Amino acid sequence: MRATVLVRPKEGILDPQGQAVESSLRQLGFPVDDARVGRVIDLEIDAKDADAARAEVELMCERLLANPLIESYEIDVGDDA
Repeated sequence: MRATVLVRPKEGILDPQGQAVESSLRQLGFPVDDARVGRVIDLEIDAKDADAARAEVELMCERLLANPLIESYEIDVGDDA
């Protein structure tokens, strides 16, 4: 089963990469109000069903993939996530 995790800084947490992207886009003439930079992690997991896969990926996020103090994450699970 395929799972995709999107990790990004929580609101209110300094995001220097996002600020640099926002500034550069404005200099190029794009009217952006905010830019946040995160990361995408694609996983292929051996799980019985989507609920089991989600639970396993949740543990992965809590233990390694995200820092819960400063980052939020979203999990998308499915055969074609």
